[in-house]
Amino acid sequence: MELTENTLSVLKNFSGINQNILIRKGNVIKTISEARNVLAIANVVEDFPKDVGIYDLNEFIGVLGLVDTPNLKFDDDHMTISDSTGRSKVKYFYSSEDTLTTPSKDITMPDVDVQFKLDIDVLNKLKRAASTLGHNEVSIVGKDGSLNLSVVDSNNVTSNAFSIDIDGDFKEDAVFNFILNINNLKIVSGDYDVQISSKLISQFTHSDEKLRYWIAMEKSSTYGV
Repeated sequence: MELTENTLSVLKNFSGINQNILIRKGNVIKTISEARNVLAIANVVEDFPKDVGIYDLNEFIGVLGLVDTPNLKFDDDHMTISDSTGRSKVKYFYSSEDTLTTPSKDITMPDVDVQFKLDIDVLNKLKRAASTLGHNEVSIVGKDGSLNLSVVDSNNVTSNAFSIDIDGDFKEDAVFNFILNINNLKIVSGDYDVQISSKLISQFTHSDEKLRYWIAMEKSSTYGV
């Protein structure tokens, strides 16, 4: 089995959420952060024939780069990664499930209170602003029917801030300030449909790929109508 570029991109992204992973038999790959505040699920074109536990995902991705056009053959306790000629091979052993952090269940999104489209341009601006200003929070503010995204330091009201107005869908009389830690915004580049619940959970759905993230909002978030 060969992994597509899209699947490799997903694995590289997931390694930033959690260094280990358990790929279940089938075509769905899931990961969850050690703090269990970020869950990601991707549907891929490959159909994995068995459960595959990987303790160090970055190492595994590096191993794939040791051979040209890596082909994966799955055995009982290991996989063999070989090049197109079969002359170069790597024997890579699976990790036991009890050594890995795995999602215990999927998330059922509560009632949605705010939703908006987050395009790649706005996403990149938020990340650049956070890096430039040294802040790690994105404030999603709704008031008087308008929606604003700001990169802020919520602990310092006099700190510099970057903000951008966007279109959104929420109750006209709703007033809210959802705080998202940008360190948890480890998502594949692209456009997203974003949904937020006052239960302090958000869902980011990729517009082009079968890829979803559930990210917990900070407890300092507020919502009222």
